[in-house]
Amino acid sequence: MNENAIETRGLSVYLHERLVLDGITVSITPGTFTAVIGPNGAGKSTLLRALLGLTRPSRGTVRLFGGTPESLDPASVGYVPQLKTLDTTFPARAIDLVVSGLRRRWPWRSGKNEREQAIEALERVGVAHLSGRTLAQLSGGELQRVYLARCLVRQPRLILLDEPAAGMDASAEADMYHILEAYPGQTGATILMVTHDWEGARYHASHVLLLHRRLIAFGPPIEVMHKTQLGEAYGHDLPGHVRYFGEEEDA
Repeated sequence: MNENAIETRGLSVYLHERLVLDGITVSITPGTFTAVIGPNGAGKSTLLRALLGLTRPSRGTVRLFGGTPESLDPASVGYVPQLKTLDTTFPARAIDLVVSGLRRRWPWRSGKNEREQAIEALERVGVAHLSGRTLAQLSGGELQRVYLARCLVRQPRLILLDEPAAGMDASAEADMYHILEAYPGQTGATILMVTHDWEGARYHASHVLLLHRRLIAFGPPIEVMHKTQLGEAYGHDLPGHVRYFGEEEDA
């Protein structure tokens, strides 16, 4: 019997004595693409950090492919952090950053095979032409795509993304969703993406996890993205232009 890619049981996290995650229990099967949505302060990034083993649960458990985050081979997990956390001052080229995804240290020198793998990953995300540019020369959207290439270059079993579309224009965002939507079918990998993009979650993810400190709903978008459940998470902050499954706005 196959293990779940992600499984949490009663996961609770306190940060500075504030309850950030409250009893999250969820099972995510391999080969799925889950979008995590919820208002600011809902605990979305904290959930990713708990899955990465960077934040320890105050209560409950986290399992990845049947083991703890600490026991999993680091090469099995790819992570793309928020754009605002990325350092562009380091004097490195885009190709060097991608090659670093093949190692556990900075590649002061890289071999031909590593460079070829890095170029292939950059081609996959549409920015191979930027391989020789320094990080400081990249726009926010370009930098996000280079970090996505770094994540994909070692073909991880689990990909965790924290608002990967931030800084991208509409064309780049559409390209990214096309890559992410197809990737599980091509590789069997599991993707978990934190996003504020409801339309991206609705039309591209296979599953949606709706979070507001506690788990509001989890399942296919058509089952989760109803106005009642979204209203429970967001309160009165629901955008007026959004269409909801099952409760479309009046014609």
